[in-house]
Amino acid sequence: MYIIIVGGGSVGYYLCKALLNEGHEVLLMEKDAAKCEGFEDELGSVCLRGDGCEVATLAEAGVSRADVFIATTGEDEDNLVACQVAKHKFEVPRTIARVNNPKNESIFKKLGIDCAISVTNLILEHIEEEIPTHPLIHLLAMGEEGVEVVEVRIREESAAVGKSVKELSLPEDSVLALVIRNGEKPQVPTADTILKADDRVIALMPTGSEEALRKELVGS
Repeated sequence: MYIIIVGGGSVGYYLCKALLNEGHEVLLMEKDAAKCEGFEDELGSVCLRGDGCEVATLAEAGVSRADVFIATTGEDEDNLVACQVAKHKFEVPRTIARVNNPKNESIFKKLGIDCAISVTNLILEHIEEEIPTHPLIHLLAMGEEGVEVVEVRIREESAAVGKSVKELSLPEDSVLALVIRNGEKPQVPTADTILKADDRVIALMPTGSEEALRKELVGS
């Protein structure tokens, strides 16, 4: 695959090395001339000096033939703009953006970025078993279909406790697919299934519906 990476910081650098080692064709775009020289000394002619948000620079990089476009800079605005230009101007099939501020993750998804990755949220989700303070975990994002699969833990204080599925005000087109309850076999919920505290619910929801689903199942 031909993969373009915008941003020559530590994330972009190690990602570039890993993808090259896997045999992919990779181009790294970086504004800083000194960084570009360092990359070329170590990795060969893999770096293009330029702004990944500019159409002319992206055209020079051959973005129109890229299979994947990844923006890894430390600025969310730059990552969003670069991915949007790649997606809508050059029709790159898959765009991936690093999200530095977790609050921006849902915005990126609403604006058409195929995969928005918040390192902060990833860490929270991975330690959720040890520190159960993060009640909603992203399991799978299907960008083209506009659907996400999430796991939600029902807290004791949640207004959903004691309610049946049919009584919930779920986001439109959202579905509760599975209820996992301690000491019992996982069950596919029906409209009459009553939710209990500490239930883990696997749900399918449209991209961008996280806050509404969280409010209904978790509370504030």
